[in-house]
Amino acid sequence: MNTDVTRTARPDRPEATAGPNATAGPDTVVGPGTTIGPDTVVGPARPRARPPRAAVHAASGHRLGAAHPRQEGPADLRLVPPALAAWATAALVLDVPTGWAAGVAIGALLLAGALLLVSSRGRAQVPVAALLLCVAASATSAALHGADLRRGPVPELARRYATVTAEVEVTADPRLTRPRVRGDRAVPPPVLIEADVRRLTERGGTAVTTRTPVLVLVDVGEEGERSRTRPAPSRWLDLLPTTRLRVTARLSPPRQQGDRIAAVLRVRAGRQAPEQAAAPSTAQRLAGRLRSGLREATEDLPTDARALLPGLVVGDTRRVTPDLEEAFRETDLTHTLAVSGANFTIVLALLLGPPGLAQRSERRGLAPRLGLHLRTTALLGGVLALAFVVVCRPDPSVLRAAACGSVALLALATGRRRSLLPALATAVLLLVLYDPWLARSYGFLLSVLATGALLTLAPRWSAGLRRHRVPPRLAEALAAAGAAQALCAPVVAVLSARVSLVGVPCNLLAEFAVAPATVLGFAALATAPVAMAPAKVLAWCGGWPAEWIAGIARTGAALPGAGVDWPGSWAGAALLALVTVGVLPAGRRLVRRPWWCGVCALLLVLVVVQPPPLARVIKGWPPPGWRMVMCDVGQGDALVLAAGEGAGVVVDAGPDPALVDRCLRTLGITRVPLVLLTHFHADHVAGLPGVLRGRSVGAIETTALEEPADQAEFVHRQAAAHRIPLRQAAAGEQRRSGPLSWQVVWPPPTPGSPTSPTSPGTAAAPDTEGGANDASVTLLVRTAGLRLLLLGDLEPPAQRELARSPAAAALAGVDVLKVAHHGSAHQDFALIRHVAPRLALISCGADNTYGHPAPGTVAALRAQGTTVRRTDRDGAVAVTGTGRELRVAGGD
Repeated sequence: MNTDVTRTARPDRPEATAGPNATAGPDTVVGPGTTIGPDTVVGPARPRARPPRAAVHAASGHRLGAAHPRQEGPADLRLVPPALAAWATAALVLDVPTGWAAGVAIGALLLAGALLLVSSRGRAQVPVAALLLCVAASATSAALHGADLRRGPVPELARRYATVTAEVEVTADPRLTRPRVRGDRAVPPPVLIEADVRRLTERGGTAVTTRTPVLVLVDVGEEGERSRTRPAPSRWLDLLPTTRLRVTARLSPPRQQGDRIAAVLRVRAGRQAPEQAAAPSTAQRLAGRLRSGLREATEDLPTDARALLPGLVVGDTRRVTPDLEEAFRETDLTHTLAVSGANFTIVLALLLGPPGLAQRSERRGLAPRLGLHLRTTALLGGVLALAFVVVCRPDPSVLRAAACGSVALLALATGRRRSLLPALATAVLLLVLYDPWLARSYGFLLSVLATGALLTLAPRWSAGLRRHRVPPRLAEALAAAGAAQALCAPVVAVLSARVSLVGVPCNLLAEFAVAPATVLGFAALATAPVAMAPAKVLAWCGGWPAEWIAGIARTGAALPGAGVDWPGSWAGAALLALVTVGVLPAGRRLVRRPWWCGVCALLLVLVVVQPPPLARVIKGWPPPGWRMVMCDVGQGDALVLAAGEGAGVVVDAGPDPALVDRCLRTLGITRVPLVLLTHFHADHVAGLPGVLRGRSVGAIETTALEEPADQAEFVHRQAAAHRIPLRQAAAGEQRRSGPLSWQVVWPPPTPGSPTSPTSPGTAAAPDTEGGANDASVTLLVRTAGLRLLLLGDLEPPAQRELARSPAAAALAGVDVLKVAHHGSAHQDFALIRHVAPRLALISCGADNTYGHPAPGTVAALRAQGTTVRRTDRDGAVAVTGTGRELRVAGGD
């Protein structure tokens, strides 16, 4: 045979050298330039040996290589079972007695040793022995960490609620709880500090050295209310990890077992600054300067960008307002507010190339352009990981982000697909052994699930979409967002009892802005300590994509059908997982039918947007022709009076911005001519940001008595921030908006005020001893032939004065009465008999501790033939009809 054959090696098939006596079969691949001469015998192909990695790259014909996943063979899953076993062991063993934990560890070691002894006859036992060794190591680590919560004097002193002087070491960034309303007062949010007790002195006792994890709860008093965004004294929030403090605190046990703290230290700080016993470490001081430099560089940005950019870069969320945080939660964008593996991946992409090329060897980025070797780029990536951990704090969440981000490092640096899952399993195993409490962390679970989705489901889904002619970039983005949502949604449902319907589109729209915002933010972070002016320019540039992300979150959260309620339990999570598994095959079929895809997309848009006419037909809410709605805002007051298409006058805002905002969204209110706050108690004004959220507001009107002062100041700040005029209401004032008109019948003007009446017989201004309740603005509303009396929180003294006022005659025989003070027992029943309403509405929270509404008040109303509706049982209540055709409807 005298044949010359030359074949070029394909990048997805390894080379085999044809020498003498070689046989060329159908599977033979001959390298470039290889000639089979006349003396060559071609026979059956030999088993193919996998060439070195460098040879594969060289054979590709590309200087930087073009490795293909098929060269790597099937995914290596050998490390997955040991990682899962260690994870489960740590979660179960953390709070069991030490003896049980020791028994698990010793039993696993003995069994692993027995398997290794007999492994000489075969290797089948080795993987099981490795799994048992991981179980033993995890049980040992969990037992040691769990013992920290039980040893030493702190647990016993906590059970006795003892007061001690302690020296504590801060282990994480201080943070704030969300603002809370307790009754009619807004409780200043305490500062929460994770720390270790290092030295403890009980009153009258001796000092004891220990190391016990605790949670320090610092009560800062009303001083914290003066902050611009998330109120708290900056001197407590500015404490750096590794700082040692000396505090006098009252110990108490943790609220629930299974937490990673042994006790809660309650410190009443007031205006006192923290007393430092030792300064933070050099690394933390450096990181603190970088973070404070970034905050200074973003100081002049718009509110949302100013809050969001430090959160995107280093997880500094102290400026993020509760309403912005709620918007991110509703749209499943919360991961952008915390340091995650995505941040690390973006930084690495500058060096190694975009994540979309994770399955191929490095093709873009700085490293290939500089001609750096793969090992050198991996080393530089490790340096970046170390700097990332130092700047973003070495607490467990940051360590988790760095470890999971290292998966992207390995993928981008080596292009070896089969290395991805083993790398993720290794990260899980090492982190669980290092900190077993991560095994019970929802954040850790979500991070691992999201990373696993990107490594397993996303590539297949992306390939499937590309086969159906979806553009490659869009296919990758859709596959990544969909895969992460599919695996993470059940866990998110457990945390929020809600499933977002806008999570995937919002993440897709935000994805294009995350990378530039993060890169520019890191550039500003690095530049700020050297030159603040360029840092401000970089921060300004990064503020644009940050503002875009915040806008996506706010817009998505404002949609009426942004999410659906779901059981917040693991049974609910399992149900959602089953639904997801059932929907995926249907999705695969839909991809092949574009018309059906369009129909389903249109239906989803209608469900999310919920056009008012369609929503009214499907849900029956709001009822057509509604005149007034009492919103269900818990233990508080919030009313909406219809003032035209898409417009409504809001009377009080309730205690929670999210609840009143949801009520207004279901009513389709986009324009508010007037917000009238009857008085300044927190259960009537704390929800004001929810009313102002995304709506055009004409003015805010309040009572003249500005008590309590902190809540009055809060209202003034909100009005100034949104540039809304603020004025005071007084008896005799009459106004109109569309079909709605109203008259202020209480309180009388204070003497000497511009609106003070001069005619005789006018009721006197309420005595300040009656408090803010007796200064409540009271309205007589007329709409569509109906008369409604809104009493605010008037107490009996003011109610009796109102009954003797010149406006009393106009109050007889009203159609609807908003009962004063949530239907409490403190009522002037003579006024109720004089008013004689046909319908009485009571706003109160379910199972409230005040006993509202009082049974005697409800009985007195019903005794005179009045229909009573209450939000704790009926939900939101709508008043409809005209004149004598008064009707009432229950809410959603």
